Amino acid sequence: MLLCTVSNSQARSFDDIVASGTLRVGTTGDYKPFSFDNNGTYEGFDIAVAQSFADRLGLKLELVKTTWKTLMADLKADKYDIGMSGITRTIARQKEARFSQGYVMFGKTILVNRDNVARFKSLADVDVKGVRIGVNPGGTNEKFVKANIRNAEVVMFESNLAIPPAVAVKKVDVMITDSVEALYYAATDANLSAPLADAPFTRAELGYLMPASAERLQDTVDFMMDQMILKGEMADLRQQYLHMTE
Repeated sequence: MLLCTVSNSQARSFDDIVASGTLRVGTTGDYKPFSFDNNGTYEGFDIAVAQSFADRLGLKLELVKTTWKTLMADLKADKYDIGMSGITRTIARQKEARFSQGYVMFGKTILVNRDNVARFKSLADVDVKGVRIGVNPGGTNEKFVKANIRNAEVVMFESNLAIPPAVAVKKVDVMITDSVEALYYAATDANLSAPLADAPFTRAELGYLMPASAERLQDTVDFMMDQMILKGEMADLRQQYLHMTE
């Protein structure tokens, strides 16, 4: 598994990918439990799935660093073949690219310090003057905040990974994020809680992002996902990384 920064101008065909001997996967490395940079080693649910894809295809996995701001631009510039980083399936992205089948259902919710659980019982409690919301630019979290928050203070963080620790030490009051991520942090940090995760503000799915022209690649990715489900591999990874049994 290598980290690279390849840049071309036209999406590779499925045959090109196989002939190259490498599968290039774009990932942000800042979104636990799907993709995170652990001191130079990328880990997480999507990284494990990416390795499984490469192994099934007999290819070497190359992880390409991208960001939420440049996710679509990097895909269109052919810097990677598949985006795998806990990416939400949205109409806006579908208009410019294509997605695999969904693999995790979730919704937007809040991550708060455990001392503030009683303070935040609804989204209305969050959108109050004096409340500080940590946001990473470029993704669906920022989009949700822009659409729904009018009164609270928005504090921007370049790295998504920096926001939960900031909530834990009360540098900010709230992180609005996907319920899967919120539950992960609540389960792994005693200072954090996801009190509204059972009733998220939205409903959506995660999927793997590919170029608009990559019909055969998408078919192959969906096929490999089905194989992983049939053989129990997907369930094992969901339990290992997401703490989910279904």
